[in-house]
Formats: sequence, structure tokens, C-alpha cells
Amino acid sequence: MDKNQESISDWFSLKWFYWSRLTSYDWQEEIWLWCIPTILIIFLIRSLIARMSNRKLGIALFPRDFSQDWTTYLRFIPPLFIGLALIFLFVALARPQKSDEKVEQWTEGIDIMITMDISESMKIEDFRPNRLEAAKNVARDFINGRFQDRIGLVVFSGEAYSRCPLTTDYDLLRSYINEIDFDLIQKGGTAIGSALAVSTNRMRESESKSKVMILLSDGDNNAGNIDPVTAAKLAQAYDIKIYTIAIGKEGRVPFGQDFFGRTRYIDNSLDETTLREIAKLGNGNFYRVDNNEALSQVFSEIDQLEKAEIKESRYKDVTDFYYPYLMWSMVSMLIWLLFKSTFLTNAIKD
Repeated sequence: MDKNQESISDWFSLKWFYWSRLTSYDWQEEIWLWCIPTILIIFLIRSLIARMSNRKLGIALFPRDFSQDWTTYLRFIPPLFIGLALIFLFVALARPQKSDEKVEQWTEGIDIMITMDISESMKIEDFRPNRLEAAKNVARDFINGRFQDRIGLVVFSGEAYSRCPLTTDYDLLRSYINEIDFDLIQKGGTAIGSALAVSTNRMRESESKSKVMILLSDGDNNAGNIDPVTAAKLAQAYDIKIYTIAIGKEGRVPFGQDFFGRTRYIDNSLDETTLREIAKLGNGNFYRVDNNEALSQVFSEIDQLEKAEIKESRYKDVTDFYYPYLMWSMVSMLIWLLFKSTFLTNAIKD
């Protein structure tokens, strides 16, 4: 506490003894507080010993001859003030403090581009409720676990376009993910090469030490004007790591309902070879998932693999409050000396 900031009236205010204030302190030298009950016990023992050792004279007086005057209690004043002086001194020595700690966290951050297939085949219902909605759910969960990373979003079917640039505005990004629908791109097909090219274009000017692309698709490349392997080599030139996720089961899979409300089944195939080659060129990993739980596990693994080290700085502002208690101790000591060194002592004893 800055002594210049406190007036004399503040020092001697009773607010320093409110229970709410005393319990709000951080005590730097708490051991001194244990001296307070020790002092009280010593005073009690001293009083009992003095009482027992006093010589008593046998005087024949009737009870009516005794009169208890209020001045007899004045003899307790000197020990009271010396006791208070010691208690206040111990409180001051215990260093009552209040601290305000601020923690700042930061990280160098990672640039991540989520590249999501929204072609017609993502309507297949081997995932709950379908492949696209399952992908959207894990993408949202993935974003929730990031800290200060820039994340962007590219969607593709027969064409590819950037849905959201790299950003740390996760609320905005989640809203874009929520709005993803099959009607965003009218042209049918699966343009994996174009999706890689658009994602690379969004990340090529990034100065981040780590750039990551997560490509999620369930089909073969059958649209667009750029070969997926060529696009992967372009990403490799910009030091972009690529994780590829092949989503869906092969064989007969449920796909909507027919005219009579019965579940329709279609034959589904997936080109794993291309996705594996893309991941290899991008120095990433290839994953094959066929249910919601496996898809969540893959995103969790990528989340752990691409964690930036979070650093933190702690700033602690400490304010001391020992000074008012020290002042109270000094005043109590002066009062005790006043009674001890002047005629008031004799008056009290008499």
C-alpha cells in the first residue's frame, strides 16, 4: 500500500477489523497469526498465577461492607493495551496482502484449411444422419478445441470455392459451417484437384510456420480442370501439410427413400489410391472412416498432432495492507506507556 495514498482517518478506521476484510487477505507470513492465541494464553496464565499468589489477609467484614466500584476495573487497562499492541504487531508482521493476477496466453498459431466435399454422394446415410452432417459436426468440434489458430473453409463438388478465408473469428466460421448445404454449388461431380488448388491459393501467402490442409471426401475425382496429384505437388511447394480423410463405406449403402417410403440402397465405391497419394505428397496422413465415431477419432488425432505450444505470461500486482495495523500497534503501545510512566498508573492501582 502506498502510505501517501491513505489519510490518518483511513489508517484508524474500524474497517480494517471487519471480518470480511480480514478473510479477504492473502497472508504472506501466516505463521505470525499463530502468535496471537499464544499471547492470549500467556496473559490468561499470568493472570491466574498472579491471582493465586496474592497474599490474602483475614479481615472480619460483613458482605454489606464490601462495595464494588467501577474504578476497580481500571487496573485491566494497561495489560489490555499492551496485549492489543502485540496483536496488531503480529497482524502487521503476517503481511496481509491482496493480489491481482493477470494471465496472458498466446501461441504462434497454425493455419488450417478445412476442405469439405459437398457432392451429392455426401447425402448417403451410412453416417448419422448423413455423411455431410457428420462431417459438419466434427468440424465444429475441431474448431472448439483450437486456440488462436487461423482456420478457413473450402467446399467443393463439381467446382470448388472458398467459403471462409483464414480467420480466428470462430463464431463466424461456425456460422459458415452451419450454412453448408448441397445447394451451394450447382455443378455436380467431385473436383478434388480444384479443391486442393483453391485451398492452396488461400494459404500460399501465409507466413505461419505450420500450414495444414484437411481434405475430406467420399468420391473419385471426376470433375474440375486440374489433376489432384498435380494440385498436391503445388501444395507441397508451399510447405502445406495435407491430411486426407476418405469417408464412407463401400458396397451397398442407404440413400434416401423411394416413392413408397422404403429405404433405397445404392452401390458406393471410393478411390483410396488418389487420396493416399495426396497425403503422401503433403507429408500428412491418410485416414479411412466408415462411421461417426471413427470420424470423430480422426479429427481428435489431427487436433493433437497439430497443436501449437501455448505460452503464457503471469502478471501479479500485490498490494500490502500491513501499515494500518502497524499504526494501531504503535498507538496502543503509546497508550500503554502513558499508563505505565505517569501518575495514571498510581491512580489505577489505588
